[in-house]
Amino acid sequence: MAIISCPECKNDVSDTALKCPSCGTQLRKAKRGFFGKIFKFSFIAFNFLMAIWAVAGFNSATKDFNSLSAAEQAGAAVGTGIGMAMVLVVWVLGAIILGMFVLFTRPKVA
Repeated sequence: MAIISCPECKNDVSDTALKCPSCGTQLRKAKRGFFGKIFKFSFIAFNFLMAIWAVAGFNSATKDFNSLSAAEQAGAAVGTGIGMAMVLVVWVLGAIILGMFVLFTRPKVA
């Protein structure tokens, strides 16, 4: 552990300190831990994959939609609505759960 000089008040401060104890100037930014990085990456990847899933679901549901009869179009529209509602529920619940993990593993500011 080395001693450095605060850029604002010029007092001696530990190099591991996040803030100067005298003036409160931020010396360095707190870093996210290993599990915090994993949760943050999984949160971003989950939302990206869910967006791809939603777009792919709409594209496959509307493929050859005009060649269907009226009853088949109505059935396809209802099925697509139910399927997208399920995707959105999974997306929201997953984003809330993973978002809470990201929130609870953020760096601590002393």
